[in-house]
Order: sequence, then structure tokens, then C-alpha cells
Amino acid sequence: MTPQAIRVHHASPVPPYEQVRAQLADLISVGRLRQGDRLPSVRQLASDLGLANNTVVRAYRELESAGLVRTRRGSGTQVIAPAAATDSKARLAEHARTYAAAAGQLGASNEEALAAIRHALASLDPH
Repeated sequence: MTPQAIRVHHASPVPPYEQVRAQLADLISVGRLRQGDRLPSVRQLASDLGLANNTVVRAYRELESAGLVRTRRGSGTQVIAPAAATDSKARLAEHARTYAAAAGQLGASNEEALAAIRHALASLDPH
């Protein structure tokens, strides 16, 4: 993985750790990062993105909690998710989580966030 694959938008309402987590999860789900691939070290990725180390640590922890990566002291962080575990439902859940985080940062209620999704889905309906 090249550092250019990950971008952090500091003006976004989505926290930087969540942006990193979601982008890495997407790279895993589409197969650009495969089982056994090593992620950059926390220090390296933080430096490349202009973030604090703890921001990247949190993103990696979230990925580990989701069962997508494993971190071992001395050997770094590796992708462990088999391809079958990263199907379209998993990708949809990741995108929903990112949207929910952004809606929360904007101060939207659950009802407002759901209404926005319903409106967006309705606008895609060809009927």
C-alpha cells in the first residue's frame, strides 16, 4: 500500500482516525490490501498523513476490533481478513458507520440522519 492511497480531509466532520479506518477497511474489502499484507508502521503513516501517532493507533485498533488486521509487537500490523469476510454487506456496514459518524459530528439526530438516507435512496429510485 502506498501512502497516496489514504487521504485525510481535515475540514471533514468525520474524525481523522475514522477516515483512516474507513479507507483502510475499503482497501481490504476491494482486495487492494490482501491477507498477509503489512500496513505501514504507526509512526510512518502518521508522519505521511500529518497526524498524531495516537490517531493512527486508534484507527488500527478499530480495524483490529473488526477482525480485519492483527497487530503484533515487533512485527507490525498485518491484514488478516479473508476475502469471504469482506463481502458487499461488510462494505455496506463500513460505509454506514462512516455516514453515522459524519452525521453525529454534524449534530444530526438519528431521525434526521435516517431521513437524509431515505431521501438519497428515493432520489436514486428510477420509478
